[in-house]
Amino acid sequence: MPIAVHAVTPFDDQKPGTSGLRKSTRRFREPGYLPAYVQAILDGDPPAPGATLIVGGDGRFFGREAAETVIRMAAAAGYARVRVGQGALLSTPAASHLVRMGGAQGAVILSASHNPGGPDGDFGVKYNTASGGPAPEALTEAVFARSKALTEWRVETAGALDLDRLGEVRIGDCIVEVIDPVADYADLMESLFDFPGIRRLLASGFRMRFDAMHAVTGPYATELFERRLGAPKGTVINATPLPDFGGGHPDPHPDHAPELMAAMTGPDALDFGAASDGDGDRNMIVGPGGFVVSPGDSLAILTALADRVPAYAGGVAGVARSMPTARAADRVARALGVDCFETPTGWKWFVSLMDAGRITLCGEESFGTGSTHVREKDGLWAVLFWLNLLAAEGAGVRDLVQGHWARFGRDAYRREDYEGLETGPAEAFMASLRGRLDGAAGAALGPFSVVSADDFAYVDPVDGSGAAAQGVRVLLTPDARITFRLSGTGSSGATLRVYLETYLPPDRADADPTADLDALSAASREFGDVGGLLDRQAPSVVTG
Repeated sequence: MPIAVHAVTPFDDQKPGTSGLRKSTRRFREPGYLPAYVQAILDGDPPAPGATLIVGGDGRFFGREAAETVIRMAAAAGYARVRVGQGALLSTPAASHLVRMGGAQGAVILSASHNPGGPDGDFGVKYNTASGGPAPEALTEAVFARSKALTEWRVETAGALDLDRLGEVRIGDCIVEVIDPVADYADLMESLFDFPGIRRLLASGFRMRFDAMHAVTGPYATELFERRLGAPKGTVINATPLPDFGGGHPDPHPDHAPELMAAMTGPDALDFGAASDGDGDRNMIVGPGGFVVSPGDSLAILTALADRVPAYAGGVAGVARSMPTARAADRVARALGVDCFETPTGWKWFVSLMDAGRITLCGEESFGTGSTHVREKDGLWAVLFWLNLLAAEGAGVRDLVQGHWARFGRDAYRREDYEGLETGPAEAFMASLRGRLDGAAGAALGPFSVVSADDFAYVDPVDGSGAAAQGVRVLLTPDARITFRLSGTGSSGATLRVYLETYLPPDRADADPTADLDALSAASREFGDVGGLLDRQAPSVVTG
């Protein structure tokens, strides 16, 4: 067979983060860089006889070329079949579903999620295993180790491949099937939710808007909302995936979705708004008046009202949240008498809990929510869940949230990001924090007092795997928390994320939490000495 073998000198920067390997697009396009990492994946989890691989991505710049490289390398490695989304498109949750539905060995997802795209943007490669979920820690470490020892990469050169043409072709001994990326996922969504009820809601004069941000969810949202649910044409905006996301930032945040936020404010505001991100795994829910539902509240509300949705009519087995996520779901879990797990950041930590039947729903503070229907967070699933609840409850977005606060109280929340830090000083900052934990209890921080401080570590209750040094938590009285964590999802440098949360009981839940959160912000800068150690007087980005 005409398999070409190329020599390679190992790269020293191919350690994947919580969501695969992300670097600048320019770095990925350097000779040998992408193939070296793909070869490390293929060597780290070599194909079993007759194995199938799923391939696709969010449509960002370099995605098509990268998809063909992955396909031809998979053929050279011995995969019997590769299924690739038409145009190399495939959302992350759809890829997870295809793995699980067809018993594939894994999926290579070509995306940098919510990071900007284009030749001057970012690119990423993530490997999901046969569970449909992100590769576990042991495998990512093995891939990284292999990347440092590579001497060659191999690619199948036989056969022509047209990623726009549905059907099968042969690449060497491998069958490559170009598939409709939307149909199977849309069928799954229709099996989970009360589509007739949502159709009635949309036919009643209820008006909605979904911003696909020129990312991968455009075709999915058009099929689901406009075709299957009967929303008017134009309900989905920015629906065509573009290599540079139309020059925008494919992150579901009010600052990045001005057209959507404009439609949700003013005297003619729509009833419901939503957006997703580059690869379709995040969500933002917006009510009239530009009322953005916080991710922690969203997870808690979906958990509390899950039995209103057909797929979850029997209730939930448990719920999990990432450590930095607000503790609203914990309060719901206690009321329901089910477990709530606190895990490290990274969706892979939820997968073993799902597979063991310990949880039904899970979520993280960065607009990620999901359930056992796949093994990834899922933006459109969350939007449909909200629409199902609105239809079932006969209430608006703000009504649902305020009703939840009246029952459980409110975990007011803010995230402050210090971006563009040099890696060395950022790591030294975290080391300084960790060195002061033992003596922190009892310290006064403005109106707060430190109850305890620790460096979060986790042991998986199912398989015993774990992770240490996941972020510094500072618990305060009255009921508040500050969390410091270095982000692992950027393509360069470091970002310090500081998470602030304070509990407002039901009788104060509707109060403006700005002053409380401002006081917490000041306490975080005092405790961490952000100004002295990082020379930053204020965060770069504030969310919430």
